[in-house]
Amino acid sequence: MGRFYEVRKASMAKTANAKAKIYSKYGREIYVCAKTGGFDPAGNLALRSMIERAKKDQVPSHVVEKALEKAKAGGVGEDFVPARYEGFGPAGTVVLVDCLTDNPNRTIGDVRNCFTKTKCKLGTPGTVMHQFDHAAIFAFKGSEDSVLEALLGADVDVTDIESEGDQVTVFVPHTEYGKARQALVAALGEIDFEVDEIQFVPKTRTPISGEDVVVMEKLLAMLDDVDDVQRVYHDAVF
Repeated sequence: MGRFYEVRKASMAKTANAKAKIYSKYGREIYVCAKTGGFDPAGNLALRSMIERAKKDQVPSHVVEKALEKAKAGGVGEDFVPARYEGFGPAGTVVLVDCLTDNPNRTIGDVRNCFTKTKCKLGTPGTVMHQFDHAAIFAFKGSEDSVLEALLGADVDVTDIESEGDQVTVFVPHTEYGKARQALVAALGEIDFEVDEIQFVPKTRTPISGEDVVVMEKLLAMLDDVDDVQRVYHDAVF
């Protein structure tokens, strides 16, 4: 797999509007995680990971608490469901768009508009999915040997492991996320994860330049402005 993965980090927000969008996206994901997997982070690893990522991206604690309280209250009138859209960007690049929506008709219209206005193409389900691996990724400071020993000892299927200096990056199938995380923490103690999430990782990359870069940047910016869009994955190399 090499370094063909995208580490999703919220960029430093320079305006109140940008911060509000980041807070909204985290609040929605935390709400869904809590509602579907339980309100206690100790027993819901996905929720725990999401809260830790929110803190690293400087999301205020009141945003997290509000999302948890809303989930505990049942979230009346806010039944968000996941929606995934696949499409093509400039120069044959492939794009996956993950959303959480309470109105699929609105969401697909908004996403389609982003592709149409940039002269890109929204595809049908399954069009580009096969060009991505669904992987859990962990990146943190540690020893590759001790990390590999911990994972193999717990019978975790390790897809790939990389190390650069004291930084270790581990790739496992997305279905092994909970098992892998528990094995790492059990063997190494509390870990300050730089990356701890499930992503779609492109199997290959498509280099783009010139006007194609401008188009791709516009497409990504427009998708980021859609409230229901949570994450965007692509295979473009600028």
